[in-house]
Amino acid sequence: MCDKRLCACEKKVKAPQPLFMNPNDEKVKVLEQAYAEFSNVESKSLLKKHLTPEIFNRLKTRMTSTGSNLMDVIQSGLTNLDSGVGLYAPDQLAYDVFADLFDPMIEEYHGDFKPTHVHPDLEWGTAEELGNLDPEGQFVISTRIRCARSVEGYPLNPTMTLNHYQDLEQKVKGILSSLEGELKGTYYSLATMDKETQQQLIDDHFLFKEGDRFLEAANANRFWPTGRGIFFNEAKTFLVWCNEEDHLRLISMEKGGDLSSVYARLVKAATEIGQKLQFSRHRRLGFLTFCPTNLGTTIRASVHARLPKLSEDYARFEEIANMYHLQIRGTRGEHSESEEGIYDISNRRRLGLTEREVVFEMRNGVLELIKQEKQLQGETS
Repeated sequence: MCDKRLCACEKKVKAPQPLFMNPNDEKVKVLEQAYAEFSNVESKSLLKKHLTPEIFNRLKTRMTSTGSNLMDVIQSGLTNLDSGVGLYAPDQLAYDVFADLFDPMIEEYHGDFKPTHVHPDLEWGTAEELGNLDPEGQFVISTRIRCARSVEGYPLNPTMTLNHYQDLEQKVKGILSSLEGELKGTYYSLATMDKETQQQLIDDHFLFKEGDRFLEAANANRFWPTGRGIFFNEAKTFLVWCNEEDHLRLISMEKGGDLSSVYARLVKAATEIGQKLQFSRHRRLGFLTFCPTNLGTTIRASVHARLPKLSEDYARFEEIANMYHLQIRGTRGEHSESEEGIYDISNRRRLGLTEREVVFEMRNGVLELIKQEKQLQGETS
């Protein structure tokens, strides 16, 4: 008997079948050489853990119908030995064709989400029940929730052509220009944006930038900056990234800890845009994304918070965060350090839970961290 994540056997959709390369193909030989070298180096990545010789030999000749092979999946992890995960999906079909590698990694990262489990249906819940995390404004500097979406009919970054990038950007630009009310705003293409404006938006934490070595190694920065851009509303509380890591990143944010307000805006935007674009959704894994850590709801709900006493007792900080499946990052997100004692705290799990449950997991964890911080401050006052 499965839990609320239904058995995969209840879903009768047939998985895409792989194509196969000739074992003597030059691409297979390159893969074999790369794997032999990777086998002799140290890495703590999930790729290193789960790409066993047995799995490698089973997958090394496989291809998706778009021509992606195992090298496209693992090349970032081969290059960046400090990767936490080390694999990406070059197209939507890769999750099935290379399931023998993706599934154990997904199960470990997403908290026991087994190959027999199915991600639940979309369920936003109600924003009002979330409340304000920090009404007095003592700890939470800002609140931000984002979700990722891939658009059906377009492959993922490494297999997108120049025409794919251009066509998708124009389609997205047209849809975003139709948004009204608090979501109404302007789209800016990176290809025509001046450097000063671009840098200012990066400094304001609004805009992504080229140069991420993990994405570069995964072949995700092709044709840069063609097809890339940013949309934001007049209040700069709602943003959309076009063709960064995923086709779309929808972002709702504001100063302070009013989680209800931030969540309501995101739900409204995702719903309206979803009525005009068909998003890629897997029969078992939910909404599909380039990085397998973002599968399912794709939601990352986070706060920037200053917790000085907990920061001094980092082991306790991490213990509480792990208890609530939270991730602690530096001020500028993944692969960054804390600035002025400010941390980015977010939900770690996105798959196997509803949208409502994911955001509540972050909410409950942050409330506990604030509670602990207050107690520590009381002990030293």
